Amino acid sequence: MDDLPLFARLGRPEPVQEAEQPRPWTVSEITAKIRGVVEPAFQQVWVQGEISNCRPASSGHAYFSLKDAQASISAAAFGWGARKKRTFELKDGLQVLCRGKVTVYPPRGSYQLTVDHIEPLGAGALQLAFEQLKAKLSAEGLFDSSRKRTLPRFPTRIAVVTSPSGAAIQDMLNILKRRAPQIHVTVIPALVQGDEAPRHIIRGLQAAVQRQLGEVVVLARGGGSIEDLWGFNDENLARTIARCPLPVVSAVGHEIDFTIADFVSDLRAPTPSAAAEIISGHWVDAALRLKDSKNRLRVAIQRDLATRKSLLSHITARVVSPRDRLREQAQRCDELFHRLSRALRVRLDRRRTAIEQLAGKLDALSPLRVLERGYTLVRDGENVIRSAAQIHAGQDLKISFHDGDRDVRAL
Repeated sequence: MDDLPLFARLGRPEPVQEAEQPRPWTVSEITAKIRGVVEPAFQQVWVQGEISNCRPASSGHAYFSLKDAQASISAAAFGWGARKKRTFELKDGLQVLCRGKVTVYPPRGSYQLTVDHIEPLGAGALQLAFEQLKAKLSAEGLFDSSRKRTLPRFPTRIAVVTSPSGAAIQDMLNILKRRAPQIHVTVIPALVQGDEAPRHIIRGLQAAVQRQLGEVVVLARGGGSIEDLWGFNDENLARTIARCPLPVVSAVGHEIDFTIADFVSDLRAPTPSAAAEIISGHWVDAALRLKDSKNRLRVAIQRDLATRKSLLSHITARVVSPRDRLREQAQRCDELFHRLSRALRVRLDRRRTAIEQLAGKLDALSPLRVLERGYTLVRDGENVIRSAAQIHAGQDLKISFHDGDRDVRAL
């Protein structure tokens, strides 16, 4: 047995079967598979980040990226530009909190966050709350000009709700002492910053009304950040101002600062100093009128004369000289003549070209052109011979060539 060949001892080998190759995925199939895994797992997520590469589209959609220090994700807010309740604009660098779902965008094979709600963070959140409360109170009519009252022209007593140690009240007192020292000022101490500020300001307003401390109530505070002035954006304070039976002047912050109290008050002063100037304005005007009536009359007369002189100069400048009008008409006639001549030349050139084209066509169809190509015209007198059957022996004929005629006799 040892002498047998090795393949005889081992037996006939089994045929080796090739491994079956797996079917390759198409791009669409694998993208759909990924989409089916990703989208159900992230149906509603909150994502915080910084907006970058913001690209508002003309369709009203907004496309941007949300990023932090380590990563970035594409995002799309469909219909953002058409949202009526939108209180802020998307821009690069804005820190926002977005709610939406993660979707796969097959044409690019990428995933993105489809956003249905966006709110700013930090100071932006305060601004958003400000806009929302402003819209709510405006819809209720608290900002309507019809409900606002005018200030007394010559007040003798005013109540100022403010911090007694702040620079705002000192500026107001200095201005009132200089412009209208006869006005009596009552300072009602109140916190004008922090969580307790609205309650203190409301209490100060109520005290001014109950104790009749003035004919006008002024809410005063110096400038600051939106957080510093936030106490004047309180809804309860706004409603208290609206119910106050005394005229209320809001003098909060600087000229660029706006609070809810500004909109609901009967008058907004850009600064506390401006409020003092407005309240004392009629007193100053009255004093100036008494002192300077003669000068004002002279100025009024001079202004009237200057106005009439300016009006006369204006009328004189508007009067057009007949010579200039004739020159304008002559120039107009020259322009019309030039235009007419040019139009006529164009019309004649077109007609000449058309006639030349027709002449060329007629010349191409002329019998003489046919004769020039070697053809002849056979006539019996005035009759044109069109068939051999019309010719008989001894008949006198005339043959026309392109360069002349010849008389012949048929055989």
